[in-house]
Parts: sequence; structure tokens; C-alpha cells
Amino acid sequence: MKLRTILLAALATPLLAGCISIGGGGKPPKALMSLTPAAHAPAGAGVSAPLASGLLVTEPDTDRVLALPRVPVQVDDTHLAYLKDAQWVERPARLFRALLAETIRAQGKRLVFEETEPLARDVLGGKLLAMGYDARTRAVTVRYDAMRERPGQPVATRRFEASVAGVPAQADAVAAALNQAANKVAADVADWVS
Repeated sequence: MKLRTILLAALATPLLAGCISIGGGGKPPKALMSLTPAAHAPAGAGVSAPLASGLLVTEPDTDRVLALPRVPVQVDDTHLAYLKDAQWVERPARLFRALLAETIRAQGKRLVFEETEPLARDVLGGKLLAMGYDARTRAVTVRYDAMRERPGQPVATRRFEASVAGVPAQADAVAAALNQAANKVAADVADWVS
């Protein structure tokens, strides 16, 4: 009986391996996309300041189209699709928050937090409105509505946007263009909050 159980387990293992896949049944992409900051805080650099003076960068809100780790493609005014063979390593909003925080941190002017810091009084949040490809214009666009809350001051909002045109509908080209546009938006936001 024991030998039979071992043989059945050995035969079942290759069958189960063929059933497991990433992404709900489709073939996984060759590589996952991420955002890489154009500016980094140098090693050994630091800022000393009270916690209350730090900036808390929160994960931006998104619509459902950006809640998935896929790259949306605007086909026409009313139809969306997802770019073939393109998948983010993480949700786009979380990747953008990390990029934004590192870009602000690289300026070396203030403490920057990405996780909840209850003592931080300066909070940068907002909504990531677009981070995708438009098939009609062959362009990528990153659009972010920033909202900054500070004690004793009115809430400040500002829209930031960057586009890169002439991008073919290929995963590698779109990934590079989205990284470029996201870095431009992050640099503009960093200048705004500094």
C-alpha cells in the first residue's frame, strides 16, 4: 500500500506542474516591468530632522484599470485593452509611490516616509489617473493629481502630466517610455513639494 501511494504521488507531480501558471492561465511574460528612479539618494547621505517635519508619501488612489499589474491601452474613446506581454512587477500605484518618494529623497532636503508615520504632518497623496499607452497617438502618458495637506495651511492640489510620443506598441518600448514619463512627473512633484 505504501509503495502504491509513493508511485501515485510520483506520477501526479508532473501533471500538477503543467497546471500551474502565473497570471490566470496565460503564458507568463518573459520579464516583468518596473519603474527605476532617474535620481537616487547617494549612499551615506542622510537628513536629520524632527519626525513631524517629514513628508509622508502615500500610495495614490487609482481607478480599476490601474489596479491590475497590466498596462492599459486606450484603443478608442470607449474601449480599453491591455498590452500583450506587458506586466508590472507590482501594482502601478505602489511602484509610482516608491519612485516619487525616492525622487524627493534624492534632493536631500527632508525626511521622506512611504509607510504610515503618524507624527509626519506634511502628507502628499493624490490619484494616479493615467499610466498607460494610447494606440491612437502611439504615446504613453502618466498623469497624477497631487494633493498636499499641511497643518495650518489650505489643502493644495496640482495636476502633473508627462507624455512620450512615437512609441511602438511593444512591451519593451512602452516600459521604457512609461519609466521616462513617470520620472518626469516625479521630478516635477519633487520640485513642487520642496
